[in-house]
Amino acid sequence: MTAHTTVLITGANRGIGLGLMEQFLAKPSHTVIAAVRDPEHSTAQALQKLPTGSDSRLIVVKLDASIEQDAHDVVAELQQKHGVKHLDIVIANAGVGYIYPTVAEVKISDIRNHMEPNVYGVVALYQATRGLLKNSAREPIFMPMGSSAGLLVNHLPIPNAAYAPTKTAINWYTIRINAEDEWLNCFSVDPGHVSTGLGDGAAQAVGIGEKAPLSVRDSCEGMMKVLARASKKEYGGKLVVYTGEISEW
Repeated sequence: MTAHTTVLITGANRGIGLGLMEQFLAKPSHTVIAAVRDPEHSTAQALQKLPTGSDSRLIVVKLDASIEQDAHDVVAELQQKHGVKHLDIVIANAGVGYIYPTVAEVKISDIRNHMEPNVYGVVALYQATRGLLKNSAREPIFMPMGSSAGLLVNHLPIPNAAYAPTKTAINWYTIRINAEDEWLNCFSVDPGHVSTGLGDGAAQAVGIGEKAPLSVRDSCEGMMKVLARASKKEYGGKLVVYTGEISEW
């Protein structure tokens, strides 16, 4: 008998989040929780039409990554309304990234607006879901969405002073969460340069074309393979590329 797996994905109604949603929901014996900013939006409503594997179900909940309390409210709702008693995988995918300024040009308000969902929102999600992750019967996974934009060793020479620093901060939190919770496998994943709104905008900004080179499907299929083999011993506290390779920070 296949063990039932419960997965929570933030920002699950578009881009990479949606790609991962489709992959997980098509599997048998999965409860997939789509955390979205507006459950009434057409993209969130469309999730109900996705193919569902045998004995699998979809739960859609409201979570705005820029509002700290939302993550805690989601956990309460999952327990009280949907009977969710544990989480096996939490993917902190929600975030923003919409401008590419230099440090001289960036507005402090833009940095703040990126930090709130991309960093504070991830920490709040970890704190809120930690108890349910600890209830998992397997080695649970907390996986923030990383990016090569946040690298320091192989720093990308691209002006990106609002978004990129948030991913550098996530690298630090990934290492610390993994170190502080010996029972939890926390690692960040680099999805590659994916053709999403953010990825295509970056491609245009650096002059490599209208679209990023990697499709959402190929990136998500790679990340699913990473998640399937992930262990704390191999990946814990590291930045793992969608191909399975481990990147320097």
